[in-house]
Order: sequence, then C-alpha cells, then structure tokens
Amino acid sequence: MSNVSASSQGMRTAPVRSGFWLVVLGAALWGVDPLFRIILLKSLTSSQIVLLEHVVLFLVAAPVLWRTRAELKGIRLRQAAALLVVSWGGSAVATILFTKALSSGDFNAVLLLQKLQPLFAIGLAAVILKERLPRNFAPLLIVALAGTYLLTFGWTIPFGHVNSFMGVGSLMALGAAALWGGSTVMGRYLLGSMKYETVTSLRFILALPLLFVITSMEGAPWQMSGGVSGSAAVAINLLLQALLPGLLSMLLYYKGLNTTKASVATLAELSFPMTGILINWVVYRQLVTLPQIVGFALIWMALFFISSQQRDQLQPAKQN
Repeated sequence: MSNVSASSQGMRTAPVRSGFWLVVLGAALWGVDPLFRIILLKSLTSSQIVLLEHVVLFLVAAPVLWRTRAELKGIRLRQAAALLVVSWGGSAVATILFTKALSSGDFNAVLLLQKLQPLFAIGLAAVILKERLPRNFAPLLIVALAGTYLLTFGWTIPFGHVNSFMGVGSLMALGAAALWGGSTVMGRYLLGSMKYETVTSLRFILALPLLFVITSMEGAPWQMSGGVSGSAAVAINLLLQALLPGLLSMLLYYKGLNTTKASVATLAELSFPMTGILINWVVYRQLVTLPQIVGFALIWMALFFISSQQRDQLQPAKQN
C-alpha cells in the first residue's frame, strides 16, 4: 500500500515540477523577441508592431477560443477584471510605461526598479491567492535578484545618488513592474477555473481594442521601406515574432503556470534576461563579462533549488 501511495504522490507532484520548467522555457522565449523587432523598428513604430502582432495572434487564437467558448459563459466579474489586468495591463500598458520610462528617466535606475517585479508578484500572490512561500524562499529570492543585478549592471553601482529614483521615469518603471507582477498573479488566478488555452487566447484578443486606440492616438504614418523585398522581410519577421516569443511562449508559460505558484513563477521568469545575454553573445557578438557569468550561475542555482522544492508540493486544486 505504501508503494502505491508513493507512486500516486509522485504522479501528482511531477506536473508541478514540469510546470515550473515550462514557465522557465516560456519566459526564456521572450528573449528571442529582439531578433525580429530590430528589423521591424526600421519600418514601424513600437505601437504599430504590437498592434500588428496582436492581429496575427487574434487570427490564431480566435479558432482556439471558439472551441473553448463554453468557458466564456462562466466568466464572473472578478475573472473579467483579472482578464483586463492580464491583457490590458500586462500586454499593453506595462510595455508602454517601461518604454516611456527608458526615454524619460535615468536608464540604469529604471532597469534596477524594473527588477522589483518579483516582489510585487510575491506580495500580490500572498494577499490575493493566499499563497504560502516555500521554505528558504527569501534567500533564494535574494540570490536570484542578485544574479539579475549582475546580468544588468555587473560590479558597478547603477546610480550616482538617490535623486536618480525621484522622477516620472522611475514612477513609470515601478508601474510597469507592478503591472507585470500583477499579470502573473491574475493569470494564476484565472487558471484556477479556466483552461490555459482560453486564458492565452483572451490575453491576445482583449488587448486588441486598446492597442487600436493607442495606435490611432499616436498618429504615426504607416509606411514600409525597401520595396517588395523590404515588405516581405517585415511580414516574415512579424509572423515569426508573433508565433515564437508571442504565441508559443505564452502557451508554454500559462500551461506551466497552471501548476506553479505565482510567487515561484515570477522567479522562473528571470530566465528572460538570461536569454537576452545569450542572444547578444551568439548573434550580436557582444562579449559576455565575468559578472554576467556569475549572475547567470546565481539565477540558475536559485531556479534549481526552487524546482527541487516542487517535490513537496501537490498539484493545486482548482478554484471555483
């Protein structure tokens, strides 16, 4: 009987551990985005790129949402609010805030403030989802954040004095970090009663109206440079960007988040900056420094120990 019980326990905990690494893989794919975005930015503005990307994703997500349309009848007010946080907050507004912060504030201070995202996610998960943190979570969080710091700044101090944080750009960076952290928590809440395919589809579809409004208010002209070959390059890169760091990454992310605590998933998302470092090294031939290697090792060490603790977790029960 004990062997059967142990086997059953292993079957229940296996999805929890695999879910964690699916979140890691999904977030890592976000780092591939610059490979396609650099070409697109030569012809389109940021809001135009995001809008066209979501149009492509709508065409892919709409049939999926049609197959799972029965779930839409059960959406309550709280779930609708959570969907707006995920789609409008996480997909649209947070990206806009962060971009504006980089252009109007101290670059290093903005980057450092954005690294506070896990703290927002952990706090919101404790309040909204009533999540209890795993043992030794605080030291692992510090290790992971230290690794992310080294990836971004190396051994240097990123700001000259405290006034670097006191400005509109810094407030925007904090707003972006809070929205991204909140998006993780709200996504985990939605997955308590909805399929990950439905949540992914609604994230893309619901963001479209807001993106139409933002792009219209921007008033930038639509133009393609480079003739037919240039337009073809833009189309191919737009399609790849939408399907790889867009659709595939979010499907993996939400499937993994289905069995992963939001407070743990937010650390798994630190695979994103690590992918950026690897892309810069392999594709753009940018030298990887010793602090970046140390930061890379610290993050993966934290992720490994967090994954090991998933053995003690059972697959979360569905919320009503």
